[in-house]
Amino acid sequence: MGSEIPQLQMFFFPFMAHGHMIPTLDMAKLFATRGVKSTIITTPLNVSFFSKTIERSKEYGIEIDVKTLKFPTVEAGLPEGCENADSVPINMMNKFFLATAMLQEPLEQLLQECKPDCLVADMFFPWATDAANKFGIPRLVFHGTSVFSLCASEFIRLHEPQKKVQSDSEPFVVPNLPGDIKMTRKQLPDHMKFDFEQDFHKLVDASKESEVKSYGVIVNSFYELEAAYADCYRNVLGRRAWHIGPVSLCNRATEEKAERGKKSAIDEHECLKWLDSKKPNSVIYICFGSMASFTSAQLKEIAMALEASQQQFIWVVRRQENNNEEDEDWLPEGFEKRMEGRGIIIRGWAPQVLILEHEAVGGFVTHCGWNSTLEGVSAGVPMVTWPVAAEQFYNEKLVTEVLKIGVGVGVQQWVKTVGDFVKKEAIEKAVKEIMKGDKAEEMRNRAKALAEAAKRAVDKGGSSYSDLNALIEELNLRRRH
Repeated sequence: MGSEIPQLQMFFFPFMAHGHMIPTLDMAKLFATRGVKSTIITTPLNVSFFSKTIERSKEYGIEIDVKTLKFPTVEAGLPEGCENADSVPINMMNKFFLATAMLQEPLEQLLQECKPDCLVADMFFPWATDAANKFGIPRLVFHGTSVFSLCASEFIRLHEPQKKVQSDSEPFVVPNLPGDIKMTRKQLPDHMKFDFEQDFHKLVDASKESEVKSYGVIVNSFYELEAAYADCYRNVLGRRAWHIGPVSLCNRATEEKAERGKKSAIDEHECLKWLDSKKPNSVIYICFGSMASFTSAQLKEIAMALEASQQQFIWVVRRQENNNEEDEDWLPEGFEKRMEGRGIIIRGWAPQVLILEHEAVGGFVTHCGWNSTLEGVSAGVPMVTWPVAAEQFYNEKLVTEVLKIGVGVGVQQWVKTVGDFVKKEAIEKAVKEIMKGDKAEEMRNRAKALAEAAKRAVDKGGSSYSDLNALIEELNLRRRH
């Protein structure tokens, strides 16, 4: 047939940080399984992050392409090799964001050359909307967070309720947000607390403006999880949004799940073998994502809480990177010896999805980053919420107050880098609360029901499956006219 319609072509352009690249790669895979020609745009040093998954996808007949843009390290005054936010010193983050803005011109050249049918670009690239518009290419924004947090942050930005309270700890209701959700000024990001214009503040505002001008928003979530907020986002805020998640569920095989993100610091088979020897719901998993870090004193409190709780555990530790000490001064004397058989400490990257899905795991202590939160939901485990920064305090409210599948550890303060200090007793209490007793059982039942709903959403005929189809259909139609 001479009139064969060429394949729909989409570009995916994630922010250079693991929490953004992992779901974007899953997303590219998801579109590719529906016959879309998917291409990931990244910088040379980040290519290796994607290559293993792309190789593996090829074995399943899924083609994903990669194109690179040279990263302006030197021009931005960054040290050589700084192409990923996870490895940038905190005092250089502004320079890193500056460097990403310099990618606009090379991106435009690439768009002009390849003329994709759609560009899915990260929220941290507000200039991507203008870049795509130049060539009549629709740009979709990817935030990588919940619709709940998108609504909450936008209503706070528009109505500024935090300016009407007397103190940092006085609660205010988030205007227009369903569910009577209360926050305090302490729990808000810096750029919402202070009036002075920071660079990051400007970036957030630019991001919101570009979202309004863009073709729409793609969300890693599913309608049933946060229906009231999905409706609110579309109807009250007037955004066009497609919910296509949880995108992590596109990984079906053990190897696919094990290879998400960086190379694991533990042999996944060893880890799973250890879990196989445990009773269902008897192990708690503790992990704070790829960005948050804690002081040695805080890590010691966590260790003492785990020991006191008499709970079996897998604990992923990422330490504050401000000293070269190799010593283990953050562990109580003889801790590892006493915990033999009862707990595993993983220093570095863990195969999180595999661990969470194991039936032995009955709870998750999390920083409430959206990837982790959604992976917890998809695995049906209740959570102890310990937010640190970004939009994590909103996600905590969703987990504890709306979904009622978690308990807070009691953190009150939004911080840029090192988590707010929490005492051993509070940690121990929260851990026991989600692992044992009637309340834990109720939360676990609710969590399991949500996990089932997540699987239904991405299966044929489910809400996320249908949203994805509708989006592809719309982009195909748009191209023909």
